[in-house]
Amino acid sequence: VQLVESGGGAVQTGGSLRLSCVASSRTLSSYIMAWFRQTPGQERERVASISWSTGGSIYYADSVKGRFTISRDYAKNTMYLQMSSLKAEDTAVYYCAGRVQGVLQYEYWGQGTLVTVSS
Repeated sequence: VQLVESGGGAVQTGGSLRLSCVASSRTLSSYIMAWFRQTPGQERERVASISWSTGGSIYYADSVKGRFTISRDYAKNTMYLQMSSLKAEDTAVYYCAGRVQGVLQYEYWGQGTLVTVSS
């Protein structure tokens, strides 16, 4: 499975961005898909995740609840992360990732897209 992110960029505090992640495979029905982010010197943090088959089982990190929305378009094989009310601390490289349900580790990763939030 190849994952390709897009949509990162520079935005001012309080602004919005939508990240996209296109998956090369159409055999994602048993997958959990997620967005992670990482800043230099910090561990990679899971921001949100979703069950690909149902669009449910949604998880958000406390730091983004109420501001970020994860979704997926089954027909387009694409996952999204709508980010609103962005803060400087949201600045990071954002990665999409996938794992098979029942497997603990995310084994498929995109190359990452940089989001920079400034005042």
